[in-house]
Amino acid sequence: MKKYVTAATVALALNAGGIAHAQEIDTVRWGIPMAFGSNLVALGDTMPWVAQQLDRASGGRIKLQVFEPGKLVPALAVFDSVSQGKVEAGYTWMGYEIGKLPASALFGAVPFGMESPMFSAWMYFGGGDQLLKELYKPHKVHPIFCGTISPEAAGWFRKEITKPDEIKGLKFRAAGLGGKVYQKVGASVTMLPGGELFQALEKGVLDGTEFSLPTVDDQLGFHKVAKFYYLPGWHQPSTNQYLYVNLDQWSKLKPATQALIETTCTAGVAISLAKAEALQGTTLEKFEKEGVKAVKVSPELLAAFKKATDEVMAEESAKDAMFKKVYDSQRSFQKQNSKWHDFGYLPRDFKH
Repeated sequence: MKKYVTAATVALALNAGGIAHAQEIDTVRWGIPMAFGSNLVALGDTMPWVAQQLDRASGGRIKLQVFEPGKLVPALAVFDSVSQGKVEAGYTWMGYEIGKLPASALFGAVPFGMESPMFSAWMYFGGGDQLLKELYKPHKVHPIFCGTISPEAAGWFRKEITKPDEIKGLKFRAAGLGGKVYQKVGASVTMLPGGELFQALEKGVLDGTEFSLPTVDDQLGFHKVAKFYYLPGWHQPSTNQYLYVNLDQWSKLKPATQALIETTCTAGVAISLAKAEALQGTTLEKFEKEGVKAVKVSPELLAAFKKATDEVMAEESAKDAMFKKVYDSQRSFQKQNSKWHDFGYLPRDFKH
């Protein structure tokens, strides 16, 4: 499959920019700091894959050197580093800059929002990408949609949670809008990068955490210190990653080079989602054998999270015009396509 995707990437890139002769491709040598370790399957290994395909597709003219979190810039500082021109580009989840750019979180993950296929449809055909570029242009960043994964888990807890009242006062790690919702229902929310979470759970600094897919959570070892694993990931029905390019650097590139980078990132979206979907079932089976209790979030808890989500979204929309503009666009697209999803797909509870 990888061979076919690579071939398709090259063909699409050539078509996207006309026929890209070698002399039309710039020589690019960028360092790419990442917010996630490259060992994290479908989350952190997409950018290295994109870099490899760009090297091959460009005949070695485009070489992006990927740096692990903290090696070039701090894991949560990719946006600032690219915006300020400290690095040419970086790879991250969109939303860590929510304090400076509230609407950014809507492109990273939206509680009770669109799943990855519909989010991708909105980005490519529903005006999402245009809104994204509009949002980041004043900050001298050219963001490119460059990865998406299946729904995350709702979180790991050291004790069972059945009612909304039991969340109050819990020390919980969450990011973006999901973090604001957890705060709204009474949790004490903190934001830590993935590499620090195991120790925080083990030492009781945290009572629980959300981070990513079962495969990623498995690699980080959460199941060794927390045995209650809650799903579905209501807070992140899709989780989306982006290649941030400094706008001055992007503007210097020839159209063929830009097309090759953008098209390879589109292939990155496809490969990351396919990989994410392929691996989660076996990981859940592994967790079960290791004594982890997979728990469906109760209807009562889901209702409380949804009520809190509606309040958070209303508050954020009232404070920030761009947040409202993006969220209204997403909601409109989701509503427009809801009947198709209700009628066009088999019900989730249908037994095959």
